[in-house]
Amino acid sequence: MSESAERSPVDEMPLVGESLALDLVNTTFIDGGLRGVLVDALATPADLDRWCARRLEDFSPPLRSRLTEPATRAHFERFLELRHALREVAAAHVAGRAPEPADVRTVNLASRLAARWEELAAAPEPLGAVTRWAEPDPRLAALGEVAAAGVRLFGGAPGRPVNACPAPGCILYFVKTHARREWCTATCGNRVRVARHSRRHREPAAG
Repeated sequence: MSESAERSPVDEMPLVGESLALDLVNTTFIDGGLRGVLVDALATPADLDRWCARRLEDFSPPLRSRLTEPATRAHFERFLELRHALREVAAAHVAGRAPEPADVRTVNLASRLAARWEELAAAPEPLGAVTRWAEPDPRLAALGEVAAAGVRLFGGAPGRPVNACPAPGCILYFVKTHARREWCTATCGNRVRVARHSRRHREPAAG
């Protein structure tokens, strides 16, 4: 899979390295803090190709070599649909409420596309195990793996809670990997500390 030499909003994502599911959600972000602008890193199918290429190591090894054809508009729209559903599920999770059934259904239907199994290779291939997918389209199988990552994340990891970044103007989600982690990135933490410092110096001293 080739990448354009030109920069893309995918390259500017402030937070990467979370679960595939959260990384997809975090392709929408605010550039510039509270008074910043909303950026959608997935504006075209080519952006989706770039995002998949940057997260290639997080897909299953048998799938990586199959993600060679460019994404179509239909693939792109399916990923955006899943992104919306995952964001809604994440928001419900953080708020401690049940997600909307339609969003759960979208995630579950997509997750089924990740179904795969091992078979013995038939002649004339050398004897060995080969991977087969229920979904023959590699891009849709990749969609399934992103959705399955969301199922694992929201369905069974109470010790690794998903948090919404509390920094004003931030819309990113992250997994609280250690007790002292408060923000999605150090940038958000620094921005909040600078704002607090500025407010303290503007407020008149109590007399």
